[in-house]
Amino acid sequence: MKTWNHVLALVLVSSLAHSVSAQKIVRISAPDAINPAEVTIAINPTNPLNIVAASFQTGHPPKARAGSYNYVSKDGGDTWTTVPVADPRDLTQGDDVVYFSSDGIAYHAHLSFDGIRMARPNRAENGMIINSSKDGGLTWNDGEPAVNHLNTVIPFEDKPGLVVDNAPNSKTKGNIYLAWTRFDVYGSSNPEHHSQIYFSRSTDKGQTFSMPTRISDTGGDCLDSDNTVEGAVPAVGPNGEVYVVWAGPLGLVFDKSKDGGLTFGKDKVIGNIPGGWDFSIEGLDRANGMPVTGVDLSDGPNKGTLYVNWIDARNGDPDVFVMSSRDGGETWSAPVRVNDDPVKNGKAQFFTWMSVDPTDGSINVVFYDRRDAKGPLTGVTLARSIDGGRKFVNYKIPIEPFECNNRVFFGDYSSVSAFGGFVVPVFMHFVTSSSLAVSVALYHFKPGTEEMIK
Repeated sequence: MKTWNHVLALVLVSSLAHSVSAQKIVRISAPDAINPAEVTIAINPTNPLNIVAASFQTGHPPKARAGSYNYVSKDGGDTWTTVPVADPRDLTQGDDVVYFSSDGIAYHAHLSFDGIRMARPNRAENGMIINSSKDGGLTWNDGEPAVNHLNTVIPFEDKPGLVVDNAPNSKTKGNIYLAWTRFDVYGSSNPEHHSQIYFSRSTDKGQTFSMPTRISDTGGDCLDSDNTVEGAVPAVGPNGEVYVVWAGPLGLVFDKSKDGGLTFGKDKVIGNIPGGWDFSIEGLDRANGMPVTGVDLSDGPNKGTLYVNWIDARNGDPDVFVMSSRDGGETWSAPVRVNDDPVKNGKAQFFTWMSVDPTDGSINVVFYDRRDAKGPLTGVTLARSIDGGRKFVNYKIPIEPFECNNRVFFGDYSSVSAFGGFVVPVFMHFVTSSSLAVSVALYHFKPGTEEMIK
């Protein structure tokens, strides 16, 4: 039986599909934005015409620091407004992630720091701030720290993953969960320094956060590479289960909480990552295939299925994979290759992200793709599965292939959000040889199908 909110959402998406054309590319960063990168995006489930994306941008002179910015649309992605994130202490911001609650509150987590990789910095501070918006992203509160260290960057908090418990039948509905990597000393090669996965939660809509808790049983090094534990993106199951998967020296590692994030069980290695999660890509200073976790919260046949999306080189070149668990992470399917170009063709895919549509259960994956290009020329692909991740159909995003430049920081990930068949990938791309922009692609599928609405 469909709930009233579910029916309302489908009505809103249906009307949206008739007002916006499929496969439309819209540049969302302003013309004067300086090399925006590391993108994230979320569709408002109470009004799918409302989309919030975010990235960092290099600061405009005289401010040279990178800052975080929101991009807000109220018309289904046709037009966008840039909203800077508050930075009262003039700190570097980045690693942005946005997420909507089921009641339409937008949350934005980001780093806020100064003084890393310096022996004796004049100023040191680091933490993770979560801002919230009740008007669809146009105005935001000043933010609350999930964790903050004054006058030190030891330890250093990095790469947050954010989720809100939107499961209709969850006893912990509305809880906010944050997972991230804590470095003893960021960039240190000292074997006594480690990285670990930490976790915090808010039960009062982001007003306060619990004391950070370590959930990884085995850590990694501090080099921000294959042997570092990273890529912790939490997800929530139908009954409020909290799932986290990350990458590190053991491979793909899984942990689970059955009590709303109060306690977690023992780590479980669920897969290997041949070639590691950190790999070289021509034209970029770094690239990765860190995992993304998601759960089917729809009323469809795969309700409750847990998915993990990542990239590895088991076929000799970086490919995109998804595997699934239908019993809460106890057992897992074999990895399914998402990109459908010929196996072992030497063409790289990188920076993947996944969104499981909460209304139709479809799995939507975006990634950078070099199957049709030579050298550092790069395209972007959307892949979609409507059968629980058993097979994927690939859709080439209609953007002109661009050449990458390893002297310009490209970030570490892409992003995508899906709701009611409305699928919106967001990605950074070069518009000149030395400048980046952020754009979205707007796709409208008939819910639960591979049919695009024209």
